[in-house]
Amino acid sequence: MGQLASDVTEILNYDKSKKDAKNERQEILREIANDEKIKTNLVKKALAQQRAKYGASGMTVSGETQNAVLKRIQSETAQPYDDKRESNIKKMKKIKTSKPNILKTLLNRFDDLLG
Repeated sequence: MGQLASDVTEILNYDKSKKDAKNERQEILREIANDEKIKTNLVKKALAQQRAKYGASGMTVSGETQNAVLKRIQSETAQPYDDKRESNIKKMKKIKTSKPNILKTLLNRFDDLLG
């Protein structure tokens, strides 16, 4: 009787762990989406500030040097968020649940069930 209760508990725990894993994945996806919004706004702000500095000094943004500077600023501003996104994706890949196999459990304990 104890084995049956253990198997039922294992199945119920699987359903709970499956729901928990789904919720955790959804939370990570929300965090990624929020970080993307923040990153986009920061990049836009940094680029606008640099363009304003160029404009105030009488430079145009059409030159190669200015474009290189703007690309560098963009990548520097976005880098922490890109790193965090990769970290979150790795976390999401690690979230796994294993489905209990009742038949395998019964076969492993077949002698105990008969005895």
